[in-house]
Amino acid sequence: MLEAILFDLDGTLADTDSIHFAVWQDILVRYDLDIDRSFYRKRISGRTNSKIIKDIIPQLTLEDAWQLATEKEETYRRLANSLLPTPGLDKIIELTDQASIKKAVVTNAPEDNAMYMIKVLRLTGIFPMIIMAKDAPPGKPDPAPYKLALSRLGVKAKNAIAFEDSASGIRSAVGAGIYTIGITSSHPAQDLIDAGASMTVNDFTDPQLWKFLDRKTKARR
Repeated sequence: MLEAILFDLDGTLADTDSIHFAVWQDILVRYDLDIDRSFYRKRISGRTNSKIIKDIIPQLTLEDAWQLATEKEETYRRLANSLLPTPGLDKIIELTDQASIKKAVVTNAPEDNAMYMIKVLRLTGIFPMIIMAKDAPPGKPDPAPYKLALSRLGVKAKNAIAFEDSASGIRSAVGAGIYTIGITSSHPAQDLIDAGASMTVNDFTDPQLWKFLDRKTKARR
């Protein structure tokens, strides 16, 4: 029985990948790193800033790393003010309301980013709960964020589904025992399947997704 739907934020509620990629490209050129999409997907997408910087620019001091992460996110927010929700999101939110399905956002995004995106996407007040990496260290790909969301919602993993767009996020949700659906906004479908996704969709309008949700919600009736 479906009792909760958990959503990642970046790349899931909105297609943010191109903005993050461009900002990281500009920043990493300073360190003689000319990254491409493949590098971004493998080493950056879905990870926390602290892990990204420690992995890619290990020579930075903690203070310099913090300043760089702050700059990166401030730049991102300046560019993200015209983001639109992923197609079909309004329909799936309507479903959760009609079927009394609990919902939450589970994200590695810094708090300022998460709150800003929720506002830009006009989702303020839609999600009663937002779990961030700081709430459940060490963040994704560790399952801690999703386990915390399940605990706070009072829902068992078998009665929840999660939407994720990155391998890191999928590993986190699957590690918590949740049936996970990959959104192919950032990564090829096969990469998401390889990471553990049970199915993939382009966005929330996919007919395959709605057949699945119809079966899950019928079990509640």
